[in-house]
Amino acid sequence: MAPETPSKVETLRWRAGRLELLDQRLLPAVCEYRPYEDAAGVAEGIRSMVVRGAPAIGCAAAYGIALEAARLHKTAGSAFDDALEGGFRVLAASRPTAVNLSWALERMRTRWRATHSEGPERLASLLLTEAQDIHAEDIRTNRAIGGHGARLLNDGHRVLTHCNAGALATAGYGTALGVIRSAVSEGKRISVLAGETRPYLQGARLTAWELMQDGIPVTLITDSMSGFLMSRGAVDAVIVGADRVAANGDVVNKIGTYMVAVLAHRHGIPFYVACPRSTIDLATACGADAPIEERDASEVTGFRGVAWAPPGVTVRNPAFDVTPAALVTALITERSVLRAPSAATIAALFP
Repeated sequence: MAPETPSKVETLRWRAGRLELLDQRLLPAVCEYRPYEDAAGVAEGIRSMVVRGAPAIGCAAAYGIALEAARLHKTAGSAFDDALEGGFRVLAASRPTAVNLSWALERMRTRWRATHSEGPERLASLLLTEAQDIHAEDIRTNRAIGGHGARLLNDGHRVLTHCNAGALATAGYGTALGVIRSAVSEGKRISVLAGETRPYLQGARLTAWELMQDGIPVTLITDSMSGFLMSRGAVDAVIVGADRVAANGDVVNKIGTYMVAVLAHRHGIPFYVACPRSTIDLATACGADAPIEERDASEVTGFRGVAWAPPGVTVRNPAFDVTPAALVTALITERSVLRAPSAATIAALFP
């Protein structure tokens, strides 16, 4: 059974033998779920940002493998293996930066290898169970992150966040917003400043909407306002999520995060990163080694059919940037709060 989501926002769900994803491209105007029945469909949903956020992408990919195995349940032997391997490949290629994607696929592959002698129907059932386990574990992990991080926030704190690292970016509850939810549940009065997060507007469309669903006070600002508000003493802490954390503590996150971290450092404001251990990639030595996805120019030149840039203008659209570990006050994981993260302290998280 798929787990119950402990928030008003359900990013993904398993219904009647298929995966349903909340189409985040339509929020906040429309709340609509799209059904998926195979790996290629889920990969397209990830690539086109129907679902986004590193943990949510990982969960969706795991279900994509389960769906592919179910689709192939009457195929035997090497034909099954070859086709399922194709499902792994198409999902792995969908978005390169979020490491939870490869983490979840490797976990599904490990399960497949361990039960390879089973027949296709039994394998499909086992892989679905593994995907549902990943889904449930993500929610439990987010709650643990929230519990650890809530101790860093005081009653009355005004928290700046960037992009969306809430229930919409995970299987439920959220990482950065999970910290805020946990602090609020403890009775602390927390208010949030949500940067709009150009060019895809995840802060404006998703974070503001999600917090309003939960009745948590939120004020929307443009990304260029954060430095001014910090200088006026309007920000007590910054909390963001992550798409990948390198072995040395460098943080790869939505474009604009580095800018916020530099400003926080300049103004002596703590800069916290909330993420599960599955987002930490020990195989990536530093942030400079992480692949940075470049997305379509149309995301910068306009939005939803409205163009505001001159036709033919040259565009750069990197979707992520790298915040050096030296700018990170603490890394909040499900295990602990890791202050001043470094290669040594991060390695200690993986005994």
